Amino acid sequence: MLPDRRAERQTALRAALAGEGLDGLLLTHLPNIRYLTGFTGSAAMLLVRADATILITDFRYATQAPGEAGAAAVVEVDQKSVWERLGRVLSAAPMETLGIEGHSLTVRDAERVSGLTRARVVPTADLVERLRMIKAPEEVAAIESAAALAQDALAEVLPSVRTGQTELDVAAALEGALRRRGSEWHPFPTIVASGPRSALPHARTSGRVLGRGEWLLLDFGAQVDGYCADLTRTLVVGARADERQRTIHELVQTAQRRAVDHLRAGMTGREGDALAREVIAARGFGDAFGHSLGHGLGLEVHEAPRLAPTADSPLPEHAVVTVEPGVYLPGWGGVRLEDDVYLGPDGPRRLSDGRTELVELV
Repeated sequence: MLPDRRAERQTALRAALAGEGLDGLLLTHLPNIRYLTGFTGSAAMLLVRADATILITDFRYATQAPGEAGAAAVVEVDQKSVWERLGRVLSAAPMETLGIEGHSLTVRDAERVSGLTRARVVPTADLVERLRMIKAPEEVAAIESAAALAQDALAEVLPSVRTGQTELDVAAALEGALRRRGSEWHPFPTIVASGPRSALPHARTSGRVLGRGEWLLLDFGAQVDGYCADLTRTLVVGARADERQRTIHELVQTAQRRAVDHLRAGMTGREGDALAREVIAARGFGDAFGHSLGHGLGLEVHEAPRLAPTADSPLPEHAVVTVEPGVYLPGWGGVRLEDDVYLGPDGPRRLSDGRTELVELV
């Protein structure tokens, strides 16, 4: 059985609240609520005070919420209005200063909270996200399992991919294989982009027909125990790669390998990003790599920390990040290669298989 870390996570959060001068925090970001209580539903608020953790939800979760939260939270279920229930909870134990999650609560709902309490309502930033950056061993294991599942699904699907299929055909096959292997859901809309559309970094999978000798970019993920993996592979369909395709693929592969091999906890996100960016820029393709190198992985597919030219914060030990350089040439196509990496005390460790060799489906 996996260790139950909810109590220690709540203790760490309470220490952070004390450091910020807050008497309590109202959480509305569901991944944070799951992290602290285990609740996996789609609607809830969580109030964390020094003396209590109170989960407020509605009728749909009257059975599920107590079952999942257990002793990690007192569960309040309201069949009419969770906001009215929140008002009663806040009135029962008045506070002077209440934090809210500034990135999660709408302006309208923040005003609503202010109307329910006499406490000073203060927007906060990333109090729980900073805790979530540092992964426990079982969290790392879940991400590694999700990556293995995604790799197995890709291995099943690739032999059946051929010219004449559409991007949607390939996405359907891949998503089916992911679910059959136990992926709880797709962490993000699967990207299947062919030919010149592979130059769209976040392409929407379309009905375009795969042509002979074209790029096929696959960006997909899996979810195990709530934790996400995120992989990208770029291959050639129906013919051998031409010289230009080989050159660009090798460049991106070299950049990714350098970043994975040399990434370390303690580097800033900017320094980590530069490990790959310098390789691509040195070959004259710096302007064709317009996104950041990577992002954190966990209960969300995009979370802290970031590997980006603007990220000055140090990468914490025990973080899990993606490493995904790309080169995108409009009208021709693009190459992105992505693996998931754990930043351990002894250096980086790939959680995905790193199979980034140029695959030609002929």
